[in-house]
Amino acid sequence: MCFPQSPITMATFIQRMAINYIFLTFVLSADFTDSAITDIGFLVRVASFGINYGQVGNNLPPPDKVLKLFSSFQITKTRIYDTNPQILQTFANSNVEVIVTIENQILIQLNDPQQALQWVSNHIKPYLPDTKITGIQVGNEVYTEEDTTLIQFLVPAMVNIHNALVQLGLDSSIHVSTPCSLAVLEESYPPSAGSFKSEISGIMTQLLNFLSSTKAPFWINAYPYFAYKNDPIRISLDYVLFNPNQGMVDPNTKLHYDNMLYAQVDAVTFAIAKLGFNGIEVRVSETGWPSKGDPDEIGASLENAETYNRNLLRRQMANEGTPLRPRMRLEAYLFALFNEDMKTGATSERNYGLFQPDESMTYNVGLSAFATSSTSSTSISLTSSATKTKVKAKPWSFS
Repeated sequence: MCFPQSPITMATFIQRMAINYIFLTFVLSADFTDSAITDIGFLVRVASFGINYGQVGNNLPPPDKVLKLFSSFQITKTRIYDTNPQILQTFANSNVEVIVTIENQILIQLNDPQQALQWVSNHIKPYLPDTKITGIQVGNEVYTEEDTTLIQFLVPAMVNIHNALVQLGLDSSIHVSTPCSLAVLEESYPPSAGSFKSEISGIMTQLLNFLSSTKAPFWINAYPYFAYKNDPIRISLDYVLFNPNQGMVDPNTKLHYDNMLYAQVDAVTFAIAKLGFNGIEVRVSETGWPSKGDPDEIGASLENAETYNRNLLRRQMANEGTPLRPRMRLEAYLFALFNEDMKTGATSERNYGLFQPDESMTYNVGLSAFATSSTSSTSISLTSSATKTKVKAKPWSFS
């Protein structure tokens, strides 16, 4: 007697699931419409991209030469992996916006509010306003760090750093966040299936609550290169390199993706939504492609690195958004500025740089097109959204 009902029930269930995905897609794509254009300014008609400025090398040029390199190519946004005083002093009175990083090893001490206040007073305040510090990254890939004990200290450290900025009157122009590895996701394909690993969902909820309350972005380190290296048979090289290809259609949202990076970003957005948060902007803190690798590092080549970064740069300059949020320009920071000879691990780790230590280009991604006067309409310049987002100055707590 019940059997005739089974197909109808299953069909109804599938239909409802499809409706849920369509509704969620609509909500997520609508999150950054008119209000976001006004408040965040992501549709400003001058494009920008950022570059990660690593320093793990014994032959890198000094910061003053790096600043000249930035000026030559009109690069106005960078991220460093510490609070190097020489860099922060050198970049004073320039038009370069800097995101600084708090090293993982000091997260524990920053769980003390007084220690956090002292850190901001010593490492941030002295350089303002001459140096345009627009963000503080608390740790790097802490959720996937080998030392899992650090996870419990991450959000409290972020709260204390933010509250220190509030106390010193510096919070309106500096956001506090943390970069996550894509490994925080349990599922990433198709993008609508994006979800965080269950073992970190609790503390991830704390992080998202903080980011939502302070209007800060969620940063992700996303490398399509690794996906291709691990499965070159099934994954299309053209798809990961932004080359023309048939792409894929998400079966739940019907959105078409012609490259993996945008699919990865949207998977993170869906994962965030499934924890009950909408309106948090997802940005790419690191992405790149190695120009050289070991024999088993499939795809690591000069040609592929040039293609990936050139195509990404073109999309950045076109103010592209992802299929899920097409009206919101995806902000991305390329990794990295230089090849860094002291990095450990595989050969690829030392060969992500757009430039060699002697400041020559590793390959040509088209930056020379921007080596013109500062009045050029194609200038690599965009006021950071952090400076346009106003957050009411008040301490933040878990309660």
